[in-house]
Amino acid sequence: MDLHAVLFDMDGTLVDTEGLWQQTVVEEARELGLRLDGEAVAAFVLGRAVKDSAAYLASLTGNPTDVHRLCDTLERRFAEVIQHQIVPLPGALSLLDTLHAAGVPAALVSASPRTIVDTVLDTLGRQRFATSFAAGETPETKPAPDPYQAAMAALGVDPGHCVAVEDTPTGVASAEAAGCAVVAVPSRTDIAPAPRRTVARSLVDVDLDLLRSMLLPSGTGFTPSAGQH
Repeated sequence: MDLHAVLFDMDGTLVDTEGLWQQTVVEEARELGLRLDGEAVAAFVLGRAVKDSAAYLASLTGNPTDVHRLCDTLERRFAEVIQHQIVPLPGALSLLDTLHAAGVPAALVSASPRTIVDTVLDTLGRQRFATSFAAGETPETKPAPDPYQAAMAALGVDPGHCVAVEDTPTGVASAEAAGCAVVAVPSRTDIAPAPRRTVARSLVDVDLDLLRSMLLPSGTGFTPSAGQH
């Protein structure tokens, strides 16, 4: 089976923003008099859309009407941070350029707002992506399959010929629910290997051979080398 597209998560996968997002939510929580532990961060912050984290903070304050205000505040704070601190992760640009040279389209599939996605696209180079989807542009966001399904529909490709690259359990769940094989490059939360899922240390270890191997009929994917686990 041939590789028709690679679908990339953004935060924590292509750019080092997952920690900045965590910092944004934790600081906002602190200003609300709340303290988030590691379990809460993993469940309600990492890989989550702004509205999900805002809803969680609002639930802790006991005032669900705060959700819209918190969404606006978190999005504004996060945008201010990434404008000055966004950095492509090792191997990201090289992998994107390899795919482009091979004629394999790449899509950006994010749970971040469009304003954030556009900032990242400008940093990474819009020419490297055939399409992109942000939070609010599909009926549901991650961990629902909608964003990945929308990206594949826009590209006119079938999930059996696509591989998603993700860094969080939330994103992996979304991609797998959409029928994609997954290369997981964990950022802050461990992800275990599984059928049609390979775990790599970083994007430096991800190449065309690995991505194509994920489409093998056996569904077992690639046997990691010393550089992968």
